[in-house]
Amino acid sequence: MQRDLITVGEYLLLRLKQIGVDHLFGVPGDFVLGFLNQVLESDIVWIGTCNELNAAYAADGYARIRGIGAVCTTYGVGELSAINGVAGAFAERVPVVVITGSPSTKTLESRPLLHHTLGDLRIPMAMYERVTVASALLLSGETAPAEIDRVLSACIAAQQPVYLSLPSDVVRMPCARPGAFPFPVAAPSDPAALAEAVEEAATRLEAARLPLILGDVELVRFKLQHEFAALLDKTGFPYVSMMLGKTVLDEHHPQFIGLFEGDRSRPAVVRRVAAAEAVLQLGAWMTDFNTGGFTTHLDDGRTIRANLRSVQIGHHRYDGVSLRDFIVGLTTRLGHRGRETLDVASASACGVHRPDPAYRADPMRTLTIKRLFDRVSAFLKPGSIVLAETGVSLFSAAETLMPEGATFIGQTFYGSIGYTVGATLGAAIAAPDRPVVLFVGDGSFQVTGQELSTMIRNGVAPVIFVLNNDGYTIERVIVDRAYNDLQPWRYHELPVVYGGAPGFDVRTEGELEAALTAAGAARRLVFIEVHTGRMDCPEALREAGASMARANQLDA
Repeated sequence: MQRDLITVGEYLLLRLKQIGVDHLFGVPGDFVLGFLNQVLESDIVWIGTCNELNAAYAADGYARIRGIGAVCTTYGVGELSAINGVAGAFAERVPVVVITGSPSTKTLESRPLLHHTLGDLRIPMAMYERVTVASALLLSGETAPAEIDRVLSACIAAQQPVYLSLPSDVVRMPCARPGAFPFPVAAPSDPAALAEAVEEAATRLEAARLPLILGDVELVRFKLQHEFAALLDKTGFPYVSMMLGKTVLDEHHPQFIGLFEGDRSRPAVVRRVAAAEAVLQLGAWMTDFNTGGFTTHLDDGRTIRANLRSVQIGHHRYDGVSLRDFIVGLTTRLGHRGRETLDVASASACGVHRPDPAYRADPMRTLTIKRLFDRVSAFLKPGSIVLAETGVSLFSAAETLMPEGATFIGQTFYGSIGYTVGATLGAAIAAPDRPVVLFVGDGSFQVTGQELSTMIRNGVAPVIFVLNNDGYTIERVIVDRAYNDLQPWRYHELPVVYGGAPGFDVRTEGELEAALTAAGAARRLVFIEVHTGRMDCPEALREAGASMARANQLDA
């Protein structure tokens, strides 16, 4: 092959490296082995997982830390095993590149009844088209480079998954070596619409005696934290976040007053939001969990809603206005207000679970969820990546004050149980120098817990808390029936099964202290099984369960 030519597989790997992918998660299969041979010879590190679903979860967790992730499987059985994890990334706007090793182009043309297929070879790609923003079947060395660039650009621009089908014979077809990657440029705002939106919003905010800002998930996904922080610094306005946007900024920020989830918020947060004559809502998704079961009570008359490409102020809608430009425009237009006039009660001084010098462990006292999270709020280190599984873990960690520089990950919208085990692997691979802590329930852990093996194999060192409350508590608070029961596992012994060090079996506050002391000094994975009562959970989760029971017309 000529020196200026490389193979299609090599082209794809170079492009992945250029856009920030250093690790590829997945499971081998015959149609993808030729590409995986090239992966092993490239600068991208292969991370083999126990199954494809967990590989997709890992790529999602990796992308939330590094900005983009990738998962690779074989055709049919592999890619369809991964599709639920990709769907979650699509729902929550996480950029993941899906690479499928597919049958050869000749096979795709002749369409025999081949293993791993559904008869119709087009079905898997058609399924992926519903949970990705761009897709391509790479058919030749002449067309593959442009198709790869188009699809990867869409992934970055939309911050959502994309799909590439790579036939086994195309992997080694020659193509031109790539130059610099053409990163997409965001479309500019309509100048007139932007100016009008900024002026109308600023006028409302200036007239409000107690303005408030609500910062949420789009600020995180589209990396607008710097612009958001500049707006807060300029105005002095207090702000709240929602579950999806937790840790949008450092939660010790003096203007952060806490998590807002409608009527399920702390009373002080409910009161302050209700008192705001103008609420500037930036990048918010009004999902059921984010809004406390749709109980935010934010009427149009006092809410300015700005999302990725539009602003809504009362009955006025401004399209073609980017969220970034709108924030920058408000920062320029607004003046500063003194803290003493704005009723700012910082979450660092009054949050639910926060470091408390008065906390004292009672060694023989049976551990509860509240006492666990009261204690771990001080255990979490600055810069930590904290993951919390849907259920007791999520609702407890959401009201836990995160340490300085922390990143919080929870699949609050899609809510696929077991997600955080794979995502923890991805996050730990993405940031080997940052502390990683996972809170996951026993039910969710049983879905995906085998990825503990991959963590041990790759030498990553998260601290994992398995909250053993004897079954699916998130379902029990909706309706408690026998289908919520599980086979009891001795979870703390599993690390030994997978080749790691023994875990900790914690039932009392004294045993928790011993486990935390060991975890604080360890440079390896630490596994802590925490036993709590079957129905021991935050009140917000109970309220969510009651709401879901009503919505689904379930009897108690």
